[in-house]
Amino acid sequence: MSPASTYRIQFTPDFTFADAEALVDYLDALGVGALYASPLLEAVPGSTHGYDVVDPTRAREEFGGEAGRQALGKALRQAGLGLVLDIVPNHMAVEDGPVNPWWWDVLQRGGASPYAGYFDVDRSAGKLLLPFAGSPEDEREHEHYVSAFWRRGNTELNYRRFFDITTLAAVRVEDPEVFEATHGEVLRWVAAGDVTGLRVDHPDGLADPGGYVRRLRERAGCWLVVEKILGPDEALPASWPVDGTTGYDALREVCGLFVDPAGEAGCTALARELGVPVDFAAVEHECRDLVTGSILRAEVRRIAALVDHPDREAAERAVARVMAAFPVYRSYLPEGRDAWDSAVASALAGPDGAAVRALDEQVRADPRGELATRVQQTSGMVVAKGTEDTAFYRYTRFVALNEVGGAPDRFGVAPAEFHQRAAAREAGSPAAMTALSTHDTKRSEDVRARLAVLAEIPDEFASAVRRWTAAHPIDEPSLNLLAWQSLVGAWPVTAERMAAYLDKAAKESKVRTTWVDHDEPFEAAVAAWPREVLDGPLAGDVAAFAARVEGPGWSNALGQKLVQLTAPGVPDVYQGTELWDLSLVDPDNRRPVDYAVRRELLDAIADGWLPPVDVTGAAKLLVVHKALRLRRDRPELFRGYRPLPASGPASAHAVAFERAGLVAVATRLPLGLAAAGGWGDAELPLPPGEWTDVLTSRPARTRLADLLDHYPVALLVRGDR
Repeated sequence: MSPASTYRIQFTPDFTFADAEALVDYLDALGVGALYASPLLEAVPGSTHGYDVVDPTRAREEFGGEAGRQALGKALRQAGLGLVLDIVPNHMAVEDGPVNPWWWDVLQRGGASPYAGYFDVDRSAGKLLLPFAGSPEDEREHEHYVSAFWRRGNTELNYRRFFDITTLAAVRVEDPEVFEATHGEVLRWVAAGDVTGLRVDHPDGLADPGGYVRRLRERAGCWLVVEKILGPDEALPASWPVDGTTGYDALREVCGLFVDPAGEAGCTALARELGVPVDFAAVEHECRDLVTGSILRAEVRRIAALVDHPDREAAERAVARVMAAFPVYRSYLPEGRDAWDSAVASALAGPDGAAVRALDEQVRADPRGELATRVQQTSGMVVAKGTEDTAFYRYTRFVALNEVGGAPDRFGVAPAEFHQRAAAREAGSPAAMTALSTHDTKRSEDVRARLAVLAEIPDEFASAVRRWTAAHPIDEPSLNLLAWQSLVGAWPVTAERMAAYLDKAAKESKVRTTWVDHDEPFEAAVAAWPREVLDGPLAGDVAAFAARVEGPGWSNALGQKLVQLTAPGVPDVYQGTELWDLSLVDPDNRRPVDYAVRRELLDAIADGWLPPVDVTGAAKLLVVHKALRLRRDRPELFRGYRPLPASGPASAHAVAFERAGLVAVATRLPLGLAAAGGWGDAELPLPPGEWTDVLTSRPARTRLADLLDHYPVALLVRGDR
């Protein structure tokens, strides 16, 4: 059921079904197993991401409608490729107009609309609980809009949003009627063989994620993965009949393998010197408290109203404290109480103990009830907005670790831990997706690979940052340190791209400015900073430092890509990242991809060209192509998992593992290897047989200096297989 691999494409009004159809031959030649599509159902006109669905009963007209969808499906089937579809069960876009026909019908007919029960609304509230934390003017505007929703019934309405986005209203897919209405068209595509896999967006926002995926699995007999962000030591609930996650857990493990833990002390010292907070737990707690008291205040108030406790304010504080204390995104009661128990225990250590106990007792008494459901739905919002979208922009000591599903307080992943987790994935979820870049990552895999080099030279980087900051600082320490890392990581980058990124980072961090409470002079200074640096005397110094880490960054990038593509799981390649990709957070990572260049380079590789490791990125394309073709053409090689240790003084710089007749070898910590004088006499004892490196078509040698003399990676296949 699972594809050999996937290739994620972001469909937009400027990249349609027809554009994807024209790309099928390239994906086939590259070695892709399935095209992995962003949401394809009717969305808000002009949407560039598709998560704002307005009509789940038809293919998006801006992409070419049903005819275009069918033509793409036919082309994929003829090429032997599958189609994995991203679906959005949690919410729909709610514009004030007829764009969303269900929402518009409710606007017109109020409670008499047959769609009134499709949306997660609270009609019991005595007054509107405003889901807004902006200015009084913003509140009045929003109150007018939401009040108009139910105007025919003369009621005010409170509805559950997607995070803090007021124009996305939650949908009640736990209701069988709503499930059928929202999934019927996609399930028709699955039944027809047009869709061979489903990726479920944000299951943590659902009332009953387990019940949802069980119903979906029953109705759709295809590959099924969920965008579940796992903590470093968390597993999917055992009762979920899914193939695995969308791969953020693997992302942390693979990228962490290329981070030198010895650099932690130097990075921490620099951050402390600059005034950047270095206690991640404290930053995370502060940020979660911030979002529960501001952008998610309405959700906290709504939940607190369900708590059987006489002091409403104490109940609100108790609810906020418990949700802020979750060690993972959410619990799944009644299955697995550890996360809930941990959050309650932490909350009980503070004030309002009686209210916390009342909350806990009610949830324990009815773990499927309204109160338990609402707390669990909302805790994931608190973690995502508090940690991912706030703390990760404040705790900037080493931002290569600040990734979705990441653990910034765990400085890298030791080889032993990586091997243990890879073996566990092979044993427990071999068809789970793995990823390095996605449409939601904070920075691309190649930016992280270059930033990982900084952990090998923390003192050298600290000296550079001191010089640069003294000459041209940003007047907010966390953003200042983030800016210098980002500039080096994405170099060369235009001032316009850097300014857009820093504007978003400043507002997400919520230190000096936010999306709703603006510090205009500060924002203007941040907007001017990239141009002043890139056009000023510092540019040469920054360029020289970027050149210093560029080569080792390429080595890391090739290493982590080979590991991801050959380790257990179903690897995804995000659009365009088969070449070097130095993108930052969205929308920077959704820029158009130049496929003409990629076709030309792939044709040359197919003709036998061995590209150098240089700025073109063709060496990465070679690695991606060879690994994907092997996965698709020889799936029997990608079974089992066994670490393959090297020997010799430089052996710590090699990571290698064996599968069923395949060995992958990558170089770790390349600057340290160079400083040590290279591989020396280090060897990689290979299993019996004749081995060939499919990257170079040469017989494999056990001496690492010989095996890795052309590329810092090797992909070996046994000849008798």
